[in-house]
Amino acid sequence: MSRAFVNEDASTADESEAPEIKIPIPPGSRNYMTAAGAEALSRELHDLTGRERPGLLAELAAQSAPGRSPAPDELSAIRRRLGEIDRRIAYLDAMAGIAEIVTPPPPEARDRVSFGVRVQVRDPEGVESSYQIVGVDEADPQRGLVGWPSPVARALMGRRVGDRAVVKLPVGERTLIIVRIE
Repeated sequence: MSRAFVNEDASTADESEAPEIKIPIPPGSRNYMTAAGAEALSRELHDLTGRERPGLLAELAAQSAPGRSPAPDELSAIRRRLGEIDRRIAYLDAMAGIAEIVTPPPPEARDRVSFGVRVQVRDPEGVESSYQIVGVDEADPQRGLVGWPSPVARALMGRRVGDRAVVKLPVGERTLIIVRIE
């Protein structure tokens, strides 16, 4: 069909201007995560597909029922939220499809920094910090949870107590001394 006969002004609810879903790990990598992270991902996916999305679909059907005249902004808000949920479900499905649960080594075998362990570090000024290396979706820097592809995690991985790790950050380099591995 020629583009000359397409109504450019007509839009459908199926058209999405949302960008492609970005997977926050290097291409070809597995989605390494802790058992707790995998459980949280599964719970969120189950909640979205089993409760939240069906609830919104029911609400949309009720608002669109014959004889109803809902405010256009109400329908728009429902459709917008439905689109957000569908994108989150697609993201979670993609991440679950490449997920690999990594079990940290037992405490007696934690002689090197590895995935899932907590590491205590000290900077040259004597300020101590604690990090746990986790999956990208588990990361919460405020709580000391750093995703495995992060500069901090990459610098610490494989180091032993007493080793120095140089973290390359956008604001410059930062040296950390490994104090303890838990």
